Amino acid sequence: MSIRDGIFTTVAVALSGVALAGLLGTDAYSQAAGAEARGLKALSMQVELGSEACVDETDARWASLPEGAAR
Repeated sequence: MSIRDGIFTTVAVALSGVALAGLLGTDAYSQAAGAEARGLKALSMQVELGSEACVDETDARWASLPEGAAR
C-alpha cells in the first residue's frame, strides 16, 4: 500500500464520519427512527395478540395444522 492510498483512505473515512454526523443531527433522521420504533412496537403487539389465538387448548401446544387435519 502506498502513502497516497493511505492518505486517500484517511480522508475518505474522515469525510464519511462527518457526513454520518450530519445525517444523525437532522430532524428527518429522528423522525424516521421514531416511526420505525412505533412500527416495531405495533408489529410486536400484533404478533403477541395473534399468537394467543394459535395456542391449541387441548394439549397446550402451538397449533400447526388446521383442525381435522391428519396428525
